[in-house]
Amino acid sequence: VRESYHIGPFTLDSVTSNPIESLKALKKYDLAIIAKPTEKFSDEEKQVLDQFIINGGKTIWLVDQVNMEMDSLYNSSTALAFPRDLNLNDMFFKYGVRISPDIIKDELGTPIKLASGEPGSATQFQEFNWKFAPFIFPLSNHPIVKNLGGIRFEFANPIDTLKNGIQKTILLKSSPNSKRIGAPVEVSLNSVVEETNPEEYLNKGLIPVAVLLEGKFHSMYENRVLPFQDKTFENEGRKSKIIVVSDGDIIKNQLDKNYIPQELGYDQKTGNLFDNKDFLMNAVNYLLDDTGLI
Repeated sequence: VRESYHIGPFTLDSVTSNPIESLKALKKYDLAIIAKPTEKFSDEEKQVLDQFIINGGKTIWLVDQVNMEMDSLYNSSTALAFPRDLNLNDMFFKYGVRISPDIIKDELGTPIKLASGEPGSATQFQEFNWKFAPFIFPLSNHPIVKNLGGIRFEFANPIDTLKNGIQKTILLKSSPNSKRIGAPVEVSLNSVVEETNPEEYLNKGLIPVAVLLEGKFHSMYENRVLPFQDKTFENEGRKSKIIVVSDGDIIKNQLDKNYIPQELGYDQKTGNLFDNKDFLMNAVNYLLDDTGLI
């Protein structure tokens, strides 16, 4: 993103001691990318982000509603996926979306390399279809995703849209042969060899995983007691845009053996390159009205 924009990290640590100043500082930015948060947001932090949005600030939320990492699976071959409480549900609800604490299992998965062969013999690696890392091809003609190839997700969650007067565009959804699996649930690498029945997926697929919201948002603190007093507080703001993606890993680069980040979307184990980078760059450019860059 640095090639076209000034970027800087922004922490919400100072919100507890001085929320007004944090909000003032955040308002100087045009776009906030919230990448895979793992800790609960406090009400004060939510008010700061809410007022940033109401004042026309754009946001990209890359949120994992279920706690599950590939590293834990590689270490022990099974792991428990369980819901992650970020305390954001009421905020998303007000803006018009809900991220369910389920994981998506998709027959159109991305390849994964696993050791196979008898114990004691030379280790051989074999490619399998990993259904918990959906390979998502854009079906929409929206400029953010038009002409893009497949994008790799990992333990994505379903997004439901709610009626509230905000325009919603579903940018990405899973394949027709996909379904939701409620968490907590045990996930195992051995599931790569299971046989599946097409009937399992009947009328369950095409689950949204990335949604664009556009319009005049109403504050989640409308008609509620404010976590902190703010003279500049507004209930309804200027037009703004939000993109919600139900997976924090789509923005994560893999590191090589010297810990140097690889190109975003490149999978070292299989040598495949997915279109994650183009999708995220288009999302940033669209939110900042740089249609020329798209």
